[in-house]
Amino acid sequence: MPAPLRLFRSLDDIDDAFGPCALTIGNFDGVHAGHRRILRRVAELGRERGWKPSAMAFDPHPLTVVAPHRAPRLLSAPEERALLMAEQGIEQLLILPFTRELSRLEPRDFVERIVAGRLGARAVIVGDNFRFGYKHAGDTHLLAELGAQCGFLTETVPAVRLRGRVVSSSEIRRLIEQGRVALAGRLLERPYALEGEVVSGQGIGSRQTVPTLNLAPPAGVVPALGVYVTRTADLDAGRHWPSVTNVGSRPTFGGQGMIIETHLLGPIQGTGSPRAIRVEFLRRLRAERKFDSPEALKAQILRDIARAKRHFARVQRTVGGGGT
Repeated sequence: MPAPLRLFRSLDDIDDAFGPCALTIGNFDGVHAGHRRILRRVAELGRERGWKPSAMAFDPHPLTVVAPHRAPRLLSAPEERALLMAEQGIEQLLILPFTRELSRLEPRDFVERIVAGRLGARAVIVGDNFRFGYKHAGDTHLLAELGAQCGFLTETVPAVRLRGRVVSSSEIRRLIEQGRVALAGRLLERPYALEGEVVSGQGIGSRQTVPTLNLAPPAGVVPALGVYVTRTADLDAGRHWPSVTNVGSRPTFGGQGMIIETHLLGPIQGTGSPRAIRVEFLRRLRAERKFDSPEALKAQILRDIARAKRHFARVQRTVGGGGT
């Protein structure tokens, strides 16, 4: 059972008990397989040496400040990242507000004043593409030099490769935006998910096709338009359902902005319809398209539902049979 995570929102919140620590630094958007390898090494080294396993991340994403036109949509909110980091053994997380002033800090100042000075790092573990300081002037070689001068160990963790791909947040974003959610999930080591409050629709589904729970399009990365096998959770009551989700604009009904609508493959029982849900994207079934009539669309939705049920039946047989 991981220790409860201490979350800090600024350097002013840091107390004397933060150090000595084993520390990693980065954006950690998505907390994917590569991030997890680094986080596990931080936790391992911290346990070995008696240093608190710690991480420093940034909010907002640095590109939002230094190059807003290149700032990416995010895979995960800071709060979700904190939970995922705690699962890997991180006990302390500083989410440092990224400001114009911080972006202009020279690499040596960043290490001496913050990493070694304020945080009391005794080891710093980063990925092999780590850059830091003004205009990304610092790299892993400079970090090692500064570590030797400031009294902390440095380790560089090589990138994780999967199916010939280097696992990175940008690669995962690209896959999700292409609708390749199954492969993105392998790089994340969990299904990609969207969550939020259920919003009122136009009642088209319940009248002409199938009933759905609708999410407003979130600010993060949204899968390509299409129909997906999904798993839906009630964020308040902890209930779960297999489901089918459409990401699209309802072109058969005139197409009025993007919607994310989920049909549950099981009854809603207990406390009634969910107020907030989390939708995990498991597999893409097809692209969205316009049908000649609501009846034709409903027939296709029923075929989508049948395919989704076969997917879950296969998974159940595999789990029940002891497969992987």
